[in-house]
Amino acid sequence: MTSRRFARRSLRKRLALAYAAGVYAAGVLVLMVVDLPLATVQVTRPAVLPAPSVVAGPAPAPGISLPQLLTGSAVALVLLIPLSLALGWYVAGRFLYPLRTITATATSISAGNLHRRLDLGEPTDELTELGHTLDDLFARLQASFDAQRHFVANASHELRTPLAGLRTLLEVALADPDAGTATLRAACQEALALGDHQERLVQALLTLATSERGVTRRDTLDLAGVTETVLATRRGQAAKAGVGLTCHLAPATTTGDPRLVESLVANLIDNAIRHNHADGHVRITTVSSGTQAVLTVANSGPVIPEDQVERLFHPFQKLPAGRSGTAGGHGLGLAIVDAVAKAHHATLTAAAPPEGGLSVTVRFASPG
Repeated sequence: MTSRRFARRSLRKRLALAYAAGVYAAGVLVLMVVDLPLATVQVTRPAVLPAPSVVAGPAPAPGISLPQLLTGSAVALVLLIPLSLALGWYVAGRFLYPLRTITATATSISAGNLHRRLDLGEPTDELTELGHTLDDLFARLQASFDAQRHFVANASHELRTPLAGLRTLLEVALADPDAGTATLRAACQEALALGDHQERLVQALLTLATSERGVTRRDTLDLAGVTETVLATRRGQAAKAGVGLTCHLAPATTTGDPRLVESLVANLIDNAIRHNHADGHVRITTVSSGTQAVLTVANSGPVIPEDQVERLFHPFQKLPAGRSGTAGGHGLGLAIVDAVAKAHHATLTAAAPPEGGLSVTVRFASPG
């Protein structure tokens, strides 16, 4: 805090000296403009004296002598020094007042009062524009911290649930003195299932964190090829769920991280299969449209209210009970899709048709 105050006073001193120098230079210039003409004035006398009988008027006042002129100018310049310093100090303080307000409020916000804002108000100048920009930044930071706290709370809950189930399962199996091989084997199988669920959740969390970190590599890739690779491992899952897959994969070249783009496609297809119904369908298309490579995944399924679509792309957000179709999922799939799209500066749009299901379109920029 001491160093900040010293820096602030030092800035005020520098500004005050700059303003004082300007005022002093202006004063010197004014004195030069006034003194130079006066210094060249000569006191003239008439060549012929008037006759003694003529009554002469009052004698003309003598002109200002050069020593007097220089002395007065020197006194004025000396007096101008403290005057210009005082004026510069005052003006610098007035200009730095909004900066002091910004510093005090930012210090308070950094201490944990994220709800505070600068609210500099009028007049509108460069400093108030800076204040408005910082207010917007503080608002985004507050929203980010709130979302982070919400995410951590949800992640803790999602991770604690399978652990608690696993602990209960093992305690029940160990507490039964008559437990046989079949009972213990069943308990082990359930424990493995809970562990697999937890592993998928941790992997999804890691994928989400990697996506939010941004793109670290950019390779040229074809959305059609990436989608076909993902579909090769999802056809059995779709057949088991009774969901039909329809594909129209035209070449669509873009640039990005192949691993993240594959994760985006996989999560879209998994979400479309999981949140569907028997005899449902999933339509997957890739196409090159102008300067964009477009991927669309549309599926049948339960009716989703239009005002709930955007919420589904937030972490740990699921449809209400009775609308989610096939059981499973942990509410991170579409959040990963959104994070990967933002990392690649792609445009993501989603719509819920009236007949049910969801249609998601991701538009990547074409290379070049």
